[in-house]
Amino acid sequence: MAKEIERKFLVADDAWRSQVEAEIRIRQFYLAVGPDRTIRIRISDDADAALTLKFSGQGPGRDEFTCPVPLDQADEMQSFALGRVIEKCRHHVRHDGYLYEIDVFSGALDGLVIAELETPDAVPAERLPSWLGREVTDDVRYYNAQLALGRAPDRVP
Repeated sequence: MAKEIERKFLVADDAWRSQVEAEIRIRQFYLAVGPDRTIRIRISDDADAALTLKFSGQGPGRDEFTCPVPLDQADEMQSFALGRVIEKCRHHVRHDGYLYEIDVFSGALDGLVIAELETPDAVPAERLPSWLGREVTDDVRYYNAQLALGRAPDRVP
């Protein structure tokens, strides 16, 4: 089990693109969504699949459990998806020693770009990259589970 503390930001511009270290094509969908838990399947690069259970508790962190799933079974479970299937390309970008995961959404969410930072320590504003826009960590409209349920937020930083 990993304790996850995550910050989310809209992305203000494309300055991050020249720093991309890796790209992963992601298709993910939710099998259950509740106020304090989600069950998700994520398929990466049409090659690997994982089942993830997330549980919210007190404070900013969440308990997360992930296990591999055979790709054919993940594909079959997609027929049980709640709402829309999320399609995005995740870009890994390092800035000031921190790894940012920048998700560029496609399909019904085309135009939405969100950067996530997972870290155990508080990163002061002066250490954040200039290409980050408004922080949306506490705005549930930007959670992937809510995006899957069809509640698309604004796409502008």
